[in-house]
Amino acid sequence: MSNPWHGAAGLALVLDPVSDDAAAELDRGIGLLREVAAGDRPPTLRLYRPSPTVAFGQRDARLPGFGEAATAVARQGFAPLVRRAGGRAAAYHRGCLVVDHLEPAPDAVAGTRARFAAFGDFFAEVLADVGLDARVGEVPGEYCPGEFSVHGRRDGVPAIKLVGTAQRVVAGAWLFSSVIVVQDAAPLRAVLTDAYAALGLPWLPSTAGAAEDLAPGVTVDAVEGSLLAAYAGVVSLDAPALNTPSASGPS
Repeated sequence: MSNPWHGAAGLALVLDPVSDDAAAELDRGIGLLREVAAGDRPPTLRLYRPSPTVAFGQRDARLPGFGEAATAVARQGFAPLVRRAGGRAAAYHRGCLVVDHLEPAPDAVAGTRARFAAFGDFFAEVLADVGLDARVGEVPGEYCPGEFSVHGRRDGVPAIKLVGTAQRVVAGAWLFSSVIVVQDAAPLRAVLTDAYAALGLPWLPSTAGAAEDLAPGVTVDAVEGSLLAAYAGVVSLDAPALNTPSASGPS
């Protein structure tokens, strides 16, 4: 597997503990990005298993139905948050793995599209290593549609979105954030159905699923292990260390 980002030769590995504060989880990524941009932190790979969250895009928050959508999401036990990265509403919970990759860059905007393409291929290979037929490309009708979504296929089963990606760039650094949906897709379909209905946005619930739907028995632990092995094959990683999130600015 090749290095998809052609950046740092080494990454500081951050493994965040399970938290019940969805907003702090999201904010922490932006806090780390600022630290990397300021030169106060080395290139970093952060992994965590998120609290139940629906992360709305900036455009979603401007729609007339946003208040109703936020209420519907909260009713199902998901925190309604607005992220600064682009895209539409995406849902995740502890059956998912969030991967934040952060690096300094003199011109962080210049490589935006290339990173989307390269990381899409990278995550498809990671999922292939745990037994999935994973490919890159938008699934018609998917939630938070994206050209470089990673989807999975199985004979007789419609393609389902498995990895959604987003980027945030600031002067001097970039953050590439990915959500891998591994287990327990039913609550995600349910909350997205309510959210998209309230927002008045079309989507096909059949496009939302989890890796275990296509490869029964696969776990978040297995996907995390495959991911770390893939990274270790192309960059040096610091020894895994459990880190306690600190307060940071808004996302």
